Amino acid sequence: MQLCTPVEKGQLYYEFAHNTRSVRPTIFHFQLRNLVWATTRHDVYLMSHMSVLHWSPLTSEKHEVIDLQGHVAPCVKHEGNFYEGFYRTHVSTLAVKNNLLVAGGFQGELICKFLDREGISYCSKSTHDDNGITNCLEIFEKPSGSVHFLASNNDCGLRDFDMEKFQMCNHFHFDWAVNHTSLSPDGKIIAVVGDNPDGVLVDASSGKVIHELSGHLDYSFASAWNPDGRTFATGNQDKTCRIWDARNLSKSVAVLGGNMGAIRSIRYTSDGKFLAMAEAADFIHIFDVGSGYDRKQELDFFGEVAGISFSPDTEALFVSVHDRNYSSLLQYSRRRFYGYLDSAL
Repeated sequence: MQLCTPVEKGQLYYEFAHNTRSVRPTIFHFQLRNLVWATTRHDVYLMSHMSVLHWSPLTSEKHEVIDLQGHVAPCVKHEGNFYEGFYRTHVSTLAVKNNLLVAGGFQGELICKFLDREGISYCSKSTHDDNGITNCLEIFEKPSGSVHFLASNNDCGLRDFDMEKFQMCNHFHFDWAVNHTSLSPDGKIIAVVGDNPDGVLVDASSGKVIHELSGHLDYSFASAWNPDGRTFATGNQDKTCRIWDARNLSKSVAVLGGNMGAIRSIRYTSDGKFLAMAEAADFIHIFDVGSGYDRKQELDFFGEVAGISFSPDTEALFVSVHDRNYSSLLQYSRRRFYGYLDSAL
């Protein structure tokens, strides 16, 4: 912790706006905490028991998007589809972007639904390995406009799926379980972290390792690229988040320390001004990127964090909290300081 960047606490970038217990977030895995996504400030998707739910902060209404309690099978005929579908899928990780939702299961299951279409579009078994849990999913768009997603698995595999052809188009293998991956904004580089203290940067087309990332002391379960495309972050069980500059990877440029536990989730705002990192329980830290990460706001509450997500317009931060006695979806709103108005009075 002596290596951690000195940070000035007490900032107020986001303030509490709403707490709803009408949707009850669920955590199925003690290390994987990517189970809430906001596609707009009025559309939030999260896991609740055996369902994927949509909740609207605008209307305070919820509805079920996918019922995983029984049989889930694709309704689209395509060569790459697993028509038998799945029964009682326990979802380990979730990703939603634009109109595509992808859920990953403990047995390598992948369930894809286009939110503007009826039914399930795609089901696939990414691996038949006994240790094939889906650890992370990332949806992205290729320069051609086609929609893809990356699936990271405990079987040491990273797979690229094409949602136009409904098939896997790349499979990269590593010597350790892949716990999280993040694609650079230009789509050329993937940051890969897992059951190895050293993460790697790999070429998104070939899977060739470009550079190793040395500095963490334990396994990593979180990563995120700054939208500027120059810096990215990795979160580790050593209670730190390291910031890296892709132009000089000899060492991290900042080490951000947590309070109590492992860093399980990392998110940048779409404008790159703030970074939020969540510990497994009780604390979320919001850093001012422009200050060099030396100023932060600390959100302190009681409960395990199932996921965090900024709305694309940066105006809202959603936190999914689970505890033995209650579960809540918390909403924080961006706080702005209009100093020029004060000076004009």
